Amino acid sequence: MRIVEQAESLAPFHRCALVPTMGALHAGHASLIARAASGGRPVVVSLFVNPTQFAQGEDFSKYPRTLDADLEVCQAAGASAIFIPSVQIMYPRGLSAANAEASALQLPRVATQPKLEDARRPTHFAGVCQVVAKLFDMCQPAAAYFGEKDFQQLRVIQEMVRREGPRWKDLVVHACPTIRESDGLAMSSRNRYLQPNQRHNALALSRALTAAQAGARAGMDIAAAQDEMQQVLARHELVVEYAVIRSPDTLLPLDTFQFAWKLGARALIAARLHGVRLIDNADCGQA
Repeated sequence: MRIVEQAESLAPFHRCALVPTMGALHAGHASLIARAASGGRPVVVSLFVNPTQFAQGEDFSKYPRTLDADLEVCQAAGASAIFIPSVQIMYPRGLSAANAEASALQLPRVATQPKLEDARRPTHFAGVCQVVAKLFDMCQPAAAYFGEKDFQQLRVIQEMVRREGPRWKDLVVHACPTIRESDGLAMSSRNRYLQPNQRHNALALSRALTAAQAGARAGMDIAAAQDEMQQVLARHELVVEYAVIRSPDTLLPLDTFQFAWKLGARALIAARLHGVRLIDNADCGQA
């Protein structure tokens, strides 16, 4: 496994399978790397905590950096190379210019209209699209792998690639299932911030999603199912940012589950537990 720090050193890995990450890797990331490796292409994993996707007051400085452990995860999962660029490599004109560049990007509608992450973190997807596009330009991958846990991010990247057309030579974006702890909590780098006595309440996210899926099977009204999700979360001391059921394609609201049975539905949650922001989602379409 090679460690690469300069963009020009990525040339031998063009047409690779790319797994973009911000480090602090866990079993969910390992599953992405292993799936990428199963395709037969060299796998490049990027480790870069991207400053342009963090708004003022967010946890950029506190985001966990665990390089030695990350390298072990990558090697065990089958990575061929690890790309560890500096901020200067990614943004040679400096962060002020990079932030201005990000703010000027024309984002896919799914990044700006659903009123999900985009409402709570209005500059986030500009930074995500900026850094992922740069990684695609540098690595020139044939395939890229993203987890469904960050479902809106996945849809944003898919739409960006579709819109850019031949820029990345028929790049295929693969959606990979959310990996969960044995108790049902979706794996996340931020789970390490949870205190042991907070774990029970954090599990309300997966319980609320289960309630939404049960409502879908029962043909429950969308508004009633969303209200049930919010009640489950509130009973466990979670401050709800959103708990909604949306179209999996546009992430826009759905009117009825009868419509959702045909075109699919996605339940999406963001909530805070004593300052720790947790997100999760689940398919509520026809089984």
